[in-house]
Amino acid sequence: MEIRLNGESRFIDQVTKMSVAGLLEMEQVSSPEMVAVQLNGEIVDRGTYHHTMIVDRNEVDFLYFMAGG
Repeated sequence: MEIRLNGESRFIDQVTKMSVAGLLEMEQVSSPEMVAVQLNGEIVDRGTYHHTMIVDRNEVDFLYFMAGG
């Protein structure tokens, strides 16, 4: 499967689809509760991360929110 993750092409071997939660885990995101996920231009509801599937040619962005001043 090939996806675009944060604007870069990524190949995921021997997988035809993966959940958003699975991708967060595979990418070793240390604080997934602090990340919003955009799939093909739409924000994914955090409660559906385990059920929302990413398939070949999808575009995924991890949006990190930072506090600052």
